[in-house]
Amino acid sequence: MHMSFRTRLTLFFLLLVVLPVIALAIAALIIERHDGQRQLDARLSQGEEAAANLYARASGRGATVARQLEKDMQLATAVKDRDEAALRRSANDFRKQNRLARVELRVPGVPRVAVGDAAAIASVRRILRTADGEPAGAVILYGTTPIAYAKLVRDVTGLHVLVDRNGELVVSTLAAQPDGDLPERGSADIGGVGYRMSSFTRRVGAGDVLTVRVLADQGERADLITGPTLLIVCLLAAFLFCALLFTLTAARSLQSQTQRLLDAAQRLGGGDLTVQVPVEGSDEFGALGREFNSMARQLRSRMEELDVERSRLQETVRRVGESIGKGLDRDALLSIVVQTAVDGVGADAGRVLMRDGPDEAPGEAARAGDVSSYLQLLEAAEGAAIADADTVEMDFQGASALARPMQAQDGDADVLGVISIVRPGRAFSPREQELLTYLANQASISIENVDLHRTVQRQAVTDELTGLFNHRRFQEVMSAEVERTKRFGHDLGLIMLDLDNFKQVNDDHGHLQGDLVLREVARVLRESSREIDEPARYGGEEMAVALPQTGLQGAYDFAERVRRRIEDLELPLLDGSGTLRVTASFGAAALPRSADTDKDALVAAADAALYRAKRAGKNRTVKAE
Repeated sequence: MHMSFRTRLTLFFLLLVVLPVIALAIAALIIERHDGQRQLDARLSQGEEAAANLYARASGRGATVARQLEKDMQLATAVKDRDEAALRRSANDFRKQNRLARVELRVPGVPRVAVGDAAAIASVRRILRTADGEPAGAVILYGTTPIAYAKLVRDVTGLHVLVDRNGELVVSTLAAQPDGDLPERGSADIGGVGYRMSSFTRRVGAGDVLTVRVLADQGERADLITGPTLLIVCLLAAFLFCALLFTLTAARSLQSQTQRLLDAAQRLGGGDLTVQVPVEGSDEFGALGREFNSMARQLRSRMEELDVERSRLQETVRRVGESIGKGLDRDALLSIVVQTAVDGVGADAGRVLMRDGPDEAPGEAARAGDVSSYLQLLEAAEGAAIADADTVEMDFQGASALARPMQAQDGDADVLGVISIVRPGRAFSPREQELLTYLANQASISIENVDLHRTVQRQAVTDELTGLFNHRRFQEVMSAEVERTKRFGHDLGLIMLDLDNFKQVNDDHGHLQGDLVLREVARVLRESSREIDEPARYGGEEMAVALPQTGLQGAYDFAERVRRRIEDLELPLLDGSGTLRVTASFGAAALPRSADTDKDALVAAADAALYRAKRAGKNRTVKAE
């Protein structure tokens, strides 16, 4: 049965456009609805994680300040004397100073001492010791209150919060209160509103169980779905309408233009390539298309091949340039740069020179091809490019060299290095010079990214004031060294030092003077350490040095050398009124070969020895027991 072009176009539209679009619309609506639920669950999961992190941070406050409490001599004396009033004063003062929600002291023979909010949460428990270092009870520190914690979680996550203690509701951010027990996870109806919830539990104080629930209003899921759903429906309806209108109009128009398109095909056969004729079946359009293709195929094919090759080359060079700007392996990227420059312009060889320092001469960092035959020409072009801070091209004995300096991108005029390429026979075009400039700029960005990355890595593990490793780096080093000691049977020494009467230095001369003292002591510590030693600022005026392959006597001898050098320091007072002398107390400990212990025990042993040195009169070194 013969079908008109218009009829065939309409059927084609129905089969290949309308039906797939309708199926796509249905699939999109289903996916969008499921995606709304996933978004809500993902938000709830993130909220639970954030709430747990905030609870851990509140508990961590108590753990952080517990060390200060262990060194409180006033509290230690009160514990030893079993003085309830003094214990209560010390606990209350400590709570206020460290902004804790609650402090509980449990000392045998004394009624429990508790100050602060009775409902406080986020607790941490530590052993109390007398001034002689003997265990004498326990202290429980609470980091926050349920109300403050719930408000913080609400502000950070935007979710509602329920906190119950031993099954009884303590605080809620909901307007309505729940009836009956709530599930730990899943859905629940509270006050006529549906909520999705997730929860976690923590131990508080002497055995209470705290349950924290985060809740998301399921009505928010409906809000997430309504807008996108309507937008999808409207867009698809508009697309179908436009497509149908276009099909009907095109069919009517194409039927009336058959003869004109046939004439256009004949013009194309005479060399007019501006008219495009599609090939469809054996009707008029097919005849026109075959006539056009028989006359213009070779020329069009060649032009398309040239366009594809040019686009491919441009895209390859740009992609390589972008990867250079983002990479962190300087040597590998410089090799890519010079090889890309050589390939991109058809050069014979090339190389990159880099400076290791601002005052040092540049040296070769990467090369492509054999540059030995062109060294004299390359060196002349590179020297001129560095001197002029601009692109330079030179010719010698039938060869041309092109050099471009690599400069800092932050506005500084310093030349980081130079990239140069060379070839015989012909000079470099402006387009080829532009390509080399682009690659040189991308290489400069890459070099600065490498330097910035190394700087950030160094700052992440370094204490800004003293230049020593920070506490986090010290913990990582200790963990690694303890494991190495156990594996290979080496000794591991550790010293901890604390400046004597450092608070008085700050009080009498100011914190700037105290900073000077810390920097000078850190300098002594660095100069006294071996390359394998790891000096670190442990916290405040307390410092530590990990001593691999060093026993207890070696650690003690090292500590004594450092102590005497600190004692000999004469530090100028910042107000010009004279000099200042300081001393330090040291604790030395060691992990024996193949010892069955961990870094915490080693740190505790050195810290205990330091504490005994303080009690024994300061400015001395005490070995761990």
